[in-house]
Amino acid sequence: MSDWLRKIQRGYGKKLASIHAWNGGIVVILAVTGLILLGGFWREVLGGGRQWIKWLHIVIGLASIAPVIYYLLLAGKHWKQLKSRPWQKLNVLIVLVLLLGWFGSGILLWQYRAVGPAFSNAGLIIHDLLTWVGLPYMIYHSLTRTKWLKEPNRRAVKFERKTVTDPSAAAGPASPQPVYTRRSFIKGAVGVGLAVTVGPSFLKWMGSSLSGFSGSSSTNDLVLADKNQLIPAPQPLPDSLIPAGGGARGNFRVFTVTPIPSFNNDNWSFTVDGLVDHKLNWNWEQFVRLKRTVQVSDFHCITGWSVYSNTWEGIKLKELLDMAGVQRAARSVKFYSGDGVYTDSLTLEQAYMDDIMIAVMHDGKPIPNDLGGPVRLIVPKMYAYKSVKWVKRIELIEDPDYTGYWEERGYSKNAWI
Repeated sequence: MSDWLRKIQRGYGKKLASIHAWNGGIVVILAVTGLILLGGFWREVLGGGRQWIKWLHIVIGLASIAPVIYYLLLAGKHWKQLKSRPWQKLNVLIVLVLLLGWFGSGILLWQYRAVGPAFSNAGLIIHDLLTWVGLPYMIYHSLTRTKWLKEPNRRAVKFERKTVTDPSAAAGPASPQPVYTRRSFIKGAVGVGLAVTVGPSFLKWMGSSLSGFSGSSSTNDLVLADKNQLIPAPQPLPDSLIPAGGGARGNFRVFTVTPIPSFNNDNWSFTVDGLVDHKLNWNWEQFVRLKRTVQVSDFHCITGWSVYSNTWEGIKLKELLDMAGVQRAARSVKFYSGDGVYTDSLTLEQAYMDDIMIAVMHDGKPIPNDLGGPVRLIVPKMYAYKSVKWVKRIELIEDPDYTGYWEERGYSKNAWI
């Protein structure tokens, strides 16, 4: 054994305690920042600050491997000490699996461009699963090992030692032993509490994740809960009704930077203006009579999840631009969301790609407001922050380098998958 390893292993008890404390702090920070990144409420409140939270989560996640490596250098001596304690061995293995699993899946999410959607999607599922299982376990592990819970056991050990060294103490009346100790009660209560509070959400997540692999789509529930009230409903083309893609595989996660808007015939219209020869404007009744086409494409979110084989029905963007007549001075196409806040853009060259669509239907059904309906932009070859939801206006502009909502807050203008 090298000298540096011997130095590390000296005083390993204190070092194990230090590692435990560091791991606890890291898990707390990752849990808090992770829940903030997941929650729609915080997306609305934080805005651009969410990017700082994201990078804090990434940096702390990368740092989480350091105490694991440090422990592994001490593990030989610690493992010998646990030779007759199988449950403590199991606990160490569980914690190591959780930490290494979080680290590995986090790397896949961080390097989403390098690994591609298939691996980042798998990484997100693993990351979520370990979080659902790991956080309750960590909370239970921490709460049931507090000093307050351990004190009765310590007093019991002191009493046993006294009976051995002090015969008069042993001869006295035996202390009544409780059937159910305070520590046992608290451990049970914590376990039941976590099961009741976390269990239903975990089962819901598990069901939605499994349905994503089986081919069914949770968008059916969103369609039923759609708050848009526009008539007449668009009638699907035969290829959309089948649907041509066989039904979307995966589940959409609803992310938004504002409260989700809803629309009716009175407050909805669609406009194409700016540097065009003919300003276009439609109300809903007119818009649903426009000629539509059907296409099948995948949908990839920059946060790591994907929905495959979506059947979209709508109007190709290039056809709308041709109808309006693009002027020579135009360099970009700017999209306005009906939430009144979100915007993004495509260069004119990008806007004329054949698969970019102003969609009104998904898998033969109207797009619900939770998913950006009644009308949303679809840009299959780019990450979904380019696919503007609730799109109501298209403006042709001279600026060749317009910066959209998330791009102002740190996202790359290069959204290619």
